[in-house]
Amino acid sequence: MKVAAIQHDIVWEDRGANLKRYPDLIRAAAASGARLIVMAEMFSSGFSMNTAVVAEEPDGPSATMLLGMAAEVDAWLCASIPMVHAGEDRPHNTLCLVSPSGDTYQYRKIHPFTYSTEPEHYEAGTDFLTVDVDGLRVSTFVCYDLRFADEFWALAATTDLFVVPANWPAKRRLHWQTLLKARAIENQAYVIGVNRVGDGGGLSYSGDSAIIDPLGETLAQGAMSEALLVADVNAEMVASVRQQFPFSADRR
Repeated sequence: MKVAAIQHDIVWEDRGANLKRYPDLIRAAAASGARLIVMAEMFSSGFSMNTAVVAEEPDGPSATMLLGMAAEVDAWLCASIPMVHAGEDRPHNTLCLVSPSGDTYQYRKIHPFTYSTEPEHYEAGTDFLTVDVDGLRVSTFVCYDLRFADEFWALAATTDLFVVPANWPAKRRLHWQTLLKARAIENQAYVIGVNRVGDGGGLSYSGDSAIIDPLGETLAQGAMSEALLVADVNAEMVASVRQQFPFSADRR
């Protein structure tokens, strides 16, 4: 199946402006034949700690747009939203994976980014998420989670593809690039890392989105401007690589 990463800019804390832009970007990704289309972390607001402004309920405008576009283009969509549920004091940084038929799966970021005060504004999640997407086992993480290998290892045996939306600052771009490859190689799985570009909240973002195969080869990569990355992935290659190189059996 084809997968796509939309490397895009984000207008800081302006949901309306962002949501107007994305339908055309999503349509272009779907026109490439992609069945899974991934966008950045907090795609409709930027990585903002101003939860009074950016947080939404589960049926808010960002999730509603994802649902509508998934149905329109007949593809799975994935992005992160600052989401608060009824009865909760604080929102979670929530990855939403939406199917063309309207099913929604949510992953709450397990590792809020202390360096940016994220834990003071967002609750940490506790549960993993793996979803069968057209026969491909997809596990989801968000941005800072990429630094914690144990969580990826815990899901590797039942994962063909890891998806990681992010707002990863340009000044640590080497870490982003290196860790994406490391997670693919050590788990013998595909990795899609989707990072934003542009400026927001006083930080600059370099993109460097990538689709990486189970051997660590980069199938598609973005630079520092908006881009659409598309690549073919398949579960059979994951199984073949793991059979040919049974490294995971040696893990202690």
